[in-house]
Amino acid sequence: MWQAATPVRQPGSAVWHVNLEATAPIVAGMAAWLSADEAARADRFLRREDRDRFIRSHQALRYILAGYLDRSPEAVRFRIGPHGKPELDVPDQDALHFNLSHSGRHALIGVADGISIGVDVEAIRPFGDPMAVARAHFHPGEIADLARLSGAAQEAAFFACWTRKEAVVKALGTGLSFPLDRFRVALPPADPAVLRWEGAGEPTPEWTIHHLDPGVDAVGAVAIAQVCEPCIRYRLPPDWAEAA
Repeated sequence: MWQAATPVRQPGSAVWHVNLEATAPIVAGMAAWLSADEAARADRFLRREDRDRFIRSHQALRYILAGYLDRSPEAVRFRIGPHGKPELDVPDQDALHFNLSHSGRHALIGVADGISIGVDVEAIRPFGDPMAVARAHFHPGEIADLARLSGAAQEAAFFACWTRKEAVVKALGTGLSFPLDRFRVALPPADPAVLRWEGAGEPTPEWTIHHLDPGVDAVGAVAIAQVCEPCIRYRLPPDWAEAA
């Protein structure tokens, strides 16, 4: 269940959903929230629709983190971690872990107190042959699980698998240096979980994964680097930009 809420500091883990199309128009002053790097990345989008969604999602990220940190959105500072994952810069470098994902009209923002967190959302779209992608990227056990399904059930399981794996990799913060076929996650109808890591010295499967349904046109997941970690689901109200 998603709860409409205004972000404030709280313990534990949470994931916030933002409907990038329902958000009210950007109000005066919000353009100054983004850093020069974020503004430059936004300008590289060729389609205005994609550019606007990038800007809205990053403004929502600042708005949410500002609520947790009790400061203004433009005062939130980021730095790039060792593997390219954004993290909070001084003076908030140890305050929170966070992660952002957006696809289509949906953005998900995970926030955790002292625990690594990763989120992923994928807009459901025509996809050709899911098995071809699975054979190229997934763990052999996941490929076998998908092969036992067909039609809509296979497509739903594919998107669930993809988002769960991406969320784990994003929580690890290693980027593309950690291949998706090096670990196995559970597919629907099984409860989401990391089932197996391959190779010596890999992370232990003491993780929590939650399946997320941000809308009928999207699938999401949040991965948290702690076993049995609850995660509250929030939605930013459509008028959040006006209240900022």
